[in-house]
Amino acid sequence: MNYPHVVTWFEIPVSDLARAVRFYETVFAITLNQDACPSGMKMAVFPAEKEAVNGCLVQHESCKPSADGTTVYLNGGDDLSVPLARAEQAGATIVVPKTQISPEIGYFAQFIDSEGNRVGLYSMH
Repeated sequence: MNYPHVVTWFEIPVSDLARAVRFYETVFAITLNQDACPSGMKMAVFPAEKEAVNGCLVQHESCKPSADGTTVYLNGGDDLSVPLARAEQAGATIVVPKTQISPEIGYFAQFIDSEGNRVGLYSMH
């Protein structure tokens, strides 16, 4: 089997879907597609190209936000400083400021989102 991507889907747990949707739509200047699943799970899916790895915000009693678990790194665009600044303005706590990994690899940052999750950003600049 050929695995072009290590990640195929991600879910960021939230306690309040409406609040989390406002936060992420503000940070990335996007619109998420909200949907309800037959299982009772509420979801808001990030927009993405058809072949891209994608994910969603998910609200369900079995999904608890955490700053201590796996960290998902979201695309920070051309310069992660832009969404990082919007995240801070939307109430995020910056836990790792924009930091260069190396000139060849790029930059990363981390923040605590509106729900208490540690989330990363990545960009080349």
